Amino acid sequence: MKKKKNSLITFTDPRSPAAEAYRSLRTNIQFSSLDKPIRSLLVTGATPSVGKSTVCANLAVILAQSGASVLVVDADLRRPALHGLFEIDNRHGLTNLLLDSALNPKSVIQKTVIEGLQVMASGPLPPNPAELLSTEKMKRLMEIFLQLYDYVIYDSPPVMAVTDATVLSRQVDGTILTLLYGKVTREEAVYAKEQLEKARANIIGVIINGVPTSRKRYQYYYYYYAGEKR
Repeated sequence: MKKKKNSLITFTDPRSPAAEAYRSLRTNIQFSSLDKPIRSLLVTGATPSVGKSTVCANLAVILAQSGASVLVVDADLRRPALHGLFEIDNRHGLTNLLLDSALNPKSVIQKTVIEGLQVMASGPLPPNPAELLSTEKMKRLMEIFLQLYDYVIYDSPPVMAVTDATVLSRQVDGTILTLLYGKVTREEAVYAKEQLEKARANIIGVIINGVPTSRKRYQYYYYYYAGEKR
């Protein structure tokens, strides 16, 4: 479980400062909207390679550790990563459900070693990801997932690369934008935020990975949009 050791800090080192930061993120999500609790989340990045899949996976772990039932869905149908992080099979997953109406969603959901947390891999990569994700079938599946789990978290491609994230952001309760310190420029961050806002996404926060610390350990900075509702 080499990748788990390197990436799932909330599971391998729950007492670390990074794991504590994820717990703070969980608390903020749970209290971000009293009128309508946030149960479905999209985690995306401004640009490629900013650690959004790691954030997505650790957020799923920390929510499951609170006693909730959690499904994390790899909706990055271009460069899926969750199957590697959780070390599961990627031969069957979301694309199979989207292409086969007779398939039961439970047949492609996989268990993890973390109690309460299950994963749906991307499945075979399609030639038309954005089109698949914008179908009525995808909307119905997202509704079904919420009937089965307390929380559903989606990992999606970066905002600036393709339109997939903006398509999905319209269907979830909240969206988290991931940046990488020293790599994503201010202009790129602003552009990504504007694209999500044009899609009427409810951006509940921004995570900045790789912020230098005196301890030189993995850390991230979480900026929460307090009181911002759409």
